[in-house]
Amino acid sequence: MMASNKPIYCDTCDSFEPHRPLSGEEKAWLKDRIRARNVDNYLMCTAEGCRNLRTGMNKAPFTPELRVPPPPE
Repeated sequence: MMASNKPIYCDTCDSFEPHRPLSGEEKAWLKDRIRARNVDNYLMCTAEGCRNLRTGMNKAPFTPELRVPPPPE
């Protein structure tokens, strides 16, 4: 797995931004959303307001883009 907050290209931000692996709750949300068994290779952009998903090798795995919803307040 890629190191936390490593700057990689974000297709939505159109710049290199920090990304992190998904939390357990975020993985559960994504599994349900895309009907996949394993989502360990997905990373989320941590730029303010972005939360776009990508994998280590694919900067735009979803069309349209798929963003993790913010945690409930």
